[in-house]
Amino acid sequence: MAETDASGQVPVAELTFEAALAELERVVARLEGQVALDESIELYARGAELRAHCEDKLKAAEARVDEIAKGADGLKSRTVDIS
Repeated sequence: MAETDASGQVPVAELTFEAALAELERVVARLEGQVALDESIELYARGAELRAHCEDKLKAAEARVDEIAKGADGLKSRTVDIS
């Protein structure tokens, strides 16, 4: 299990995409509720980190899928609708 930092949170860089997305959803839910200003700023900062982390993970996954989709000739394969 990932270790927590001084604030008791797992560093964002150590989270999987799914864990980061789940935490981001919890952050958004808390921000939509009644929270103090200081806490809302902390939540917003954590949410921004989580969003960026999720975007990076998605970009990396997309690049990997594109790499896999390339044919042996180095060109991207594509499907053709024959219906």
